[in-house]
Amino acid sequence: MNYLKQFAVILGVCLLGEGLRWLLPLPIPASIYGLALMLLLLVSRLVKLEQVENAADFLIQIMTPMFIPAAVGLMDQFQSLRAILLPFLVINLVGLVVTFAVTGRVTQFFLRREKGAKK
Repeated sequence: MNYLKQFAVILGVCLLGEGLRWLLPLPIPASIYGLALMLLLLVSRLVKLEQVENAADFLIQIMTPMFIPAAVGLMDQFQSLRAILLPFLVINLVGLVVTFAVTGRVTQFFLRREKGAKK
């Protein structure tokens, strides 16, 4: 039952993200609104980590199989992608490196901040 409550909280935040996407005329995906909203709720402690932690851990564990349909779709459209394969790969590799760099820097920032707060 605990998982159901946690999933309900996560899905509720996702639904609010969909609502924000519908209300605001910005070209931002609903999932980004949902993530930002969840971050705000967690930081403000309106939603406590314990209220979503187990369900979120489960979703992270099953994340890899969730990408299988997208990978199969890319394989199915390979003939269409062949003409733009080089730019496609370059964009993806640059995006990957930038994502790694930003993630690493943000993680270092928070680790240093946490270490400084413990002193």
